[in-house]
Amino acid sequence: MKALVVYDSMYGNTETLAKAIGSAITGEVNVRHAGEVSTSDLQSIDLLVVGSPTQGGRPTKAIQDFVNEIGEPLRGLNVAVFDTRLSTKWVGVFGHAAERIADALQKRGGILAAPPGAFVVGGKEGPLKDGETVRAAEWGRELSEAKG
Repeated sequence: MKALVVYDSMYGNTETLAKAIGSAITGEVNVRHAGEVSTSDLQSIDLLVVGSPTQGGRPTKAIQDFVNEIGEPLRGLNVAVFDTRLSTKWVGVFGHAAERIADALQKRGGILAAPPGAFVVGGKEGPLKDGETVRAAEWGRELSEAKG
């Protein structure tokens, strides 16, 4: 399998998870910041994974820009999404980045390969809650098994 993991990270937590997910996916995997990816990078992959911190119920601007710039390369492509989020109840009122990313990728023709991954940070700047990096790697392995 050829996979591309695209992420944005404010404080390094989402980047840590992106790397854990990428290392757990079997095959040829590239893990890259959203600002380093072009639509041509999507042409020869089997799986696109996109991750972002949740900021005000949305993905970061870098991820929104990445998603808005892609189009036809997603037609029929397997996609998976994840986010980092706080676990406090009031945050859920605004929604989370993963669901918005999933909706946007599906509107562009992507096929959701798994339910969105949600990983918890202890505060705005983190750190990740204990065990989240391990859970992210497990999620990456599950993606491999489902799409391998």
